[in-house]
This record gives sequence, C-alpha cells and structure tokens, in this order.
Amino acid sequence: MTRVLVVGAGGVFGARLCEGLLRQGFEVVAAGRDAGRADAVAARLRRAFPGAVVEAAALDTATVTPGDLLATGAVLVADAAGPFQGAEPATARAAIAAGLHYVDLADGRDFVAAFPALDAAAKAAGVVALTGCSSTPALSNAVLDRLTAGWREVVWVEAAISPGARAPRGLSVMRAILSWLGRPVRVFDGGEWTTRAGWSGLYRRDFGRAGRRRVSLCETPDLDLFRARFQPRERALFLAGLEPWPTHAGAWVLGRLVSLLRCDPVPLAGLLVRLSGWAAPFGSDRGAMRVEAWGVDEDGRAARAVWRLVAEPGEGPVTPSLPALAAIRAIAAGRVAPGARACVGELTLEAIVAEMAPHGLATEIVVERGAPYARAIGPAFDGLPAAIRALHETPGRSLWRGEASTGGADGRLAALVARIVGFPDQQSACPAEVAIDADGTRSIWRRRIGGHAFSSVLSRPREGGRVEERFGPVAMDLRLTPEGDRLVYRVEGWRLGPIPLPLVLAPSTVAHEEVDAEGRFVFDVEISAPLVGRLVRYRGWLVREA
Repeated sequence: MTRVLVVGAGGVFGARLCEGLLRQGFEVVAAGRDAGRADAVAARLRRAFPGAVVEAAALDTATVTPGDLLATGAVLVADAAGPFQGAEPATARAAIAAGLHYVDLADGRDFVAAFPALDAAAKAAGVVALTGCSSTPALSNAVLDRLTAGWREVVWVEAAISPGARAPRGLSVMRAILSWLGRPVRVFDGGEWTTRAGWSGLYRRDFGRAGRRRVSLCETPDLDLFRARFQPRERALFLAGLEPWPTHAGAWVLGRLVSLLRCDPVPLAGLLVRLSGWAAPFGSDRGAMRVEAWGVDEDGRAARAVWRLVAEPGEGPVTPSLPALAAIRAIAAGRVAPGARACVGELTLEAIVAEMAPHGLATEIVVERGAPYARAIGPAFDGLPAAIRALHETPGRSLWRGEASTGGADGRLAALVARIVGFPDQQSACPAEVAIDADGTRSIWRRRIGGHAFSSVLSRPREGGRVEERFGPVAMDLRLTPEGDRLVYRVEGWRLGPIPLPLVLAPSTVAHEEVDAEGRFVFDVEISAPLVGRLVRYRGWLVREA
C-alpha cells in the first residue's frame, strides 16, 4: 500500500487531501510544525477512518532534510503548507534528494515559475515532482484543455473562483492573498503584457446556480501558463471573489489603499481573518468556479465555451485538494513521467472530476457557436456570402477599412440630430473604418466615416434574427433577414433606457449588406426619423485589415 506524507495536514486543504487519500486506501502520515497538533490531526483521521493506517510526524518545511522524509516511510510527499508566494521549494528539494515523489498545492506564481529548475535533479533521481496540483493551475488548465480541444484560434481565456462565505480562510491563505493585493501584477491584456494592481477591477460574472458575483484580478500561475499554453490573441485573466459582496468591496478598497500608500497589508492578515468570519453569515455559502474561452473552433466558427463548478455549502474547500489527489493516484499507477514541472497537461478534466464524486460538486459545460448575429439568424446565416459572415463572426477585435460615400441630413433639425449622434455629413468619397470588438455576448462597433465617429453595441441575440443595437441610451430592436445574397435590417421597436417608445415615432432604417464583384463586404444604410426626415445615408465597402 502506498504511504503518503502530507505536510500541512492540519490546514484547510491538507486535511481534505488526507481524507481523500484515506478514502482511496492510501496510508497517510499527517505532518505539521507542531507535534501536538499533528498527533491531534492523526487521531481525528483514525476516528473518521477506522482501520486505516494513519501516523503523525513533526516537520518544519524551513529545515526539513531528506532523512526526515525517509524516516516517515513514505514514498510520496504532498506539500499543502502554504503560503507558497516568495517561498523556496525546500520540501521538494529534500524529497527529490531522498528519491521520493512529490506534489504540492502551490498557487504562488513565482514558486510555480521557478519550479522547473528542479527538473534535471528529479529525472536523475527517477522521481516525479509536480507543483500547482490545485484549482490553479491544474484544474483550470485541464478545463481549458477540454474546452479548446481542436480550436483553430484562442482569442481570450479567463478563470474565476468565488469561495463560499463560510469557507475556512486560514492565516496562510490570507497572507497569500495580501502578498499581491494592491501590488503590481503582470497580466496579458489588450494583446500585450501590461501591469495592473492586484484585486483591481470589479467584474461581474455568472457562476450558474451560485448566481452572479463580483470578482477582481488575482495573481496566480495561470497568468503565465494560460498565455504560454493556449496563446490567446487578446487576453488571459484569472479573477477571484469573496462572499458576501461587502467583503469583496472591502478587499478592493484595501487594494486601492495599498496601491496609493505603498504599504504592506500582510501584518493585517490575522485581523482580516477575524473580520471575514464575522461577515460570513451574510453571504452565500456556495463555492463556485468558472473557466471561459472565446475563439475559433475546429469548424472555423466563432465559439464561446464556459465550464462551471458549484459546491454545496461546506464542500467548496475540498476542490483545491482534488487535483493533488488525482495526481497522486496517477503517480502511484506509474502514469506520470519523471521530472519536475507544473501540473498542467498531466491530468485530464475527467480524471479530476472523477475525484468529485463523493462530494456535493456539480459541473457543467455550455458551448455557444457563432457570434450574436449567427445565433440570432440561425442556419440561414451559413448561406450568406463569406464576406458578410466573416465581418459578423470574427471573434475578438478586428479592424475593417474601405471607402464610403455619404448623404447628409434633410433639413436643419435632422442635421442637428445627426450631429449629436455623430453621423457624417455629405461626402462623395471618404475613408471608412469599422473596429469591431466581439466577445461572444455582444459586439461593439466603432465606426469612423469621413472623419466622423459614432458607435453602437449589438447584443441580446434572439430567435428569428432579432438583435438589439444600442446607441447610447437609445436601443433599437432589429430583425435581420437573409434575402438571397443580402442581409436586410428592419426596425421592430425602440426604447429609451428600459422605457418602450411608440413604434410610430421610431427611427426607420433601410439597410442591407451584400458582396460586390471583387468579393468585398458592401454596406448601404439609410436612417430617418419621423417628422425630421433623413438623418444620414452611408454606403461603401470594407475589407479586413491584417
């Protein structure tokens, strides 16, 4: 029977890992810095798993030696004693020197990045050493491997974690968060590497049955690994949130203060652990995780894929231990090659999900093919000319340039309205440019025609070719209808904010798209308003800028 030494067995995640190992029939040595606490943890495990082999050991990761590890009789060392941010891989070195396999639950970006320096020693010793066997980066990368399998291009990827309000937040976890909160974090965004403050941004994300929650930028190894492994064109983010919402907002404010005052918040860790405990009764106790990708699938279609995990109350803290459990089982079975590296590409999503069976964890995958236009129009979209489909379905950011002619407004009042919106005046031939930012749920169109700029947001695709186009506070309900090789636009309603307005007063649009003899995208749009007359007409062609 394989014996596993679990360092940090008395911690939030180490305790769950011990339980998972015993459930699978492994022998466990529960280790910690304090001998009395290690004995207490071992005694509790023996009561929970009668007949199982459980021993205790006192180990200090700062001074551990190969002999200390060998004395436990273990063949594999699992390190769950964080925080790993800024730490040296002393336990991993000692395990390799002792000829023992090693895994850890590290989520420290610097720790995971430096870990491959141990690869040569691990191979020489014939042992496996895997770092990051946790929710990040092992689980998040396994999910993305599954979501993007066969894709031609990845535009952006994102992962987000939102623990339940009553999830235990130990001192080491809090210190790990405070080590980067408010401090510069290197992140790939906008198609380039840039620096942003940790816990900046107040994003709102849908976690399925766990609801919509606020999340902010979190520093994890995935910020490097997502970019290296999936090569997203535009961005790779990892976000995290706290329940309840005021707790998350408080962390955001603290991050702003750290950025402005350049102070060290780590000494506040104990106080913040207590404060989070006091706030816990006011938030949801469901833990949640989501991973999302947007790109071009194996068929050349825009695709958005989302994976969600929801943990019932009390079960969320088990999640970070499951990739480690799956990795230990794979190593014990001889399915992992020797060497030291991050635990990415080593475990399939199915292998990790299999470890969730004894717990109240539910997962789902939702895949949407096509941009909003394609989803609204349905199968008829595929019959449109390639140039029209390309403009409406290119994921991410794309730039289209060409030439247009414009007809100005009819009368002074129409000219005033057109000027407020930003519509161009009359020009016989002028440059035309459309920058589109499509994220799978909406498309932002920024037009510049004849030196005049105006923009709109297309969203809410619905059956029957219906979409919403919003110009500032005014929203138009459009119906898109393929007619032969043309795509025709018709206005079916309009609103000022959420307030419906009379259709008889709605602006009318005579608009269609087609392809010219040179295969270029051609547009012809005329917009008029009742009692005012024509506001603008613009027509021309566009091709994609490389």
